[in-house]
Amino acid sequence: MRELLRRLSRRLRTPGSAAPPTDRNQRPSAYLPLRPWQVRGRQFSTRRRGVDPDEVADFLDRVADDLATVYAALGRSRDETAQIKEALRSWQSRQAPTMRELARRP
Repeated sequence: MRELLRRLSRRLRTPGSAAPPTDRNQRPSAYLPLRPWQVRGRQFSTRRRGVDPDEVADFLDRVADDLATVYAALGRSRDETAQIKEALRSWQSRQAPTMRELARRP
């Protein structure tokens, strides 16, 4: 635990490292989201005592499955957003002539 804290404190003090975000929802520019395959392929050092590798693997599989579900929902949401935007553009195009006629009336 001490070694982990020591590494973290060194990383925070290292010049040129990404500054911590000021807002909770803001991420550093170098941030890349984890992908399910990255979680599934993650290997941990066996130096630590008390960690069951099978439990870690099971947990990582659960996290990867949850990530895959989230990414799928995000993709569906983006598709739906694109459809709604296109429908709005279409509606606005149909309404534009009517609005021009109303604007010309005295």
